[in-house]
Amino acid sequence: MTRGRLKTRHFVLLVHLNEQRSVLRAAKAANMTQPGASKLLSDLEESLGVPLFKRHARGIEPTPYGEIMMRHARSALAEMDRAQDEITALRSGLAGQCTIGAVVSAGTNLAPTAIALLKQQHPRIRISIEIDSSAALVGRLLKGELDVALARVSDSHGADELIFEPLAGETHHVIVRTAHPLAGKRVLDLADLADLPWILPSTGSLLRDRIDSLFVQRSLGLPRNLVETTSIPVIISLLQKTDMVAALQEVTVEPYLKAGLLTALPFTLGMLMEPFGIITRRNHQMSPSAEAMLRSLHEAADTMYPKATAGVAKRKRAPKAGTSRIRSIPTHTASGG
Repeated sequence: MTRGRLKTRHFVLLVHLNEQRSVLRAAKAANMTQPGASKLLSDLEESLGVPLFKRHARGIEPTPYGEIMMRHARSALAEMDRAQDEITALRSGLAGQCTIGAVVSAGTNLAPTAIALLKQQHPRIRISIEIDSSAALVGRLLKGELDVALARVSDSHGADELIFEPLAGETHHVIVRTAHPLAGKRVLDLADLADLPWILPSTGSLLRDRIDSLFVQRSLGLPRNLVETTSIPVIISLLQKTDMVAALQEVTVEPYLKAGLLTALPFTLGMLMEPFGIITRRNHQMSPSAEAMLRSLHEAADTMYPKATAGVAKRKRAPKAGTSRIRSIPTHTASGG
């Protein structure tokens, strides 16, 4: 099918087919009749020369060709939404917008520094920042819902579509309130923490998997008394008001440590996370506002992580779409396996 024959309604139908796995339900969601949706899908498959879905009694399942089309359809629609947002922002007097996603540590350290730099030169650019797990952020980046992600590439899914610039690994400490019963202990072991109430990220995140693995390796059983969140304000409030514990980078709560409101227990979890970095999409033309954000991220990273960026060519502007900046990704494992 030529590019000119691909219409927005094709993309809309593919996205709903992916979500509903039923032509009838997808047609309703797309405000089409079932015969109209079936014909649109048949015409698309005929034009492409490949089957996009397998039909069975319970509905439909995408073929490998269908998976490709659905992924790009979602990305195309996201790009159109973002174009409309940019037009709206420009009409309202703003100079464009950029959406970045970050893991907790980068969201409380690198991202604010870069945004401050950006705002000095481009105060009218509107910045949206969202905190989430690496897997969720990379997924949203691949869908075109984010311009830049500050995260890790933890698996190979979609990796060939990404440009990853590693910056730094992360060492986590067990953080508690200064009046915590264990705060005065000089010697602690993981077993001392097994029955405590924990604040952890949700199941499936890299940090959660690593911590769960540590408990399993020691035959301690997984923490049962826990709150799942990545919200720093919520974590800090819970730590100050309760005897809960949380695995955090010290830089994330540095002001509270300096003020004596929180403290790190004299215990190391013995694990170093894979490095997070700046992630963008390969062969994707970024908007001018996103390119400005990327330049600010590079400038901040050059100051904050000089060892990671040493030897890299000077970056006075965001690289052109398709330029490869990928470097090897060091792999670290938690101690004891």
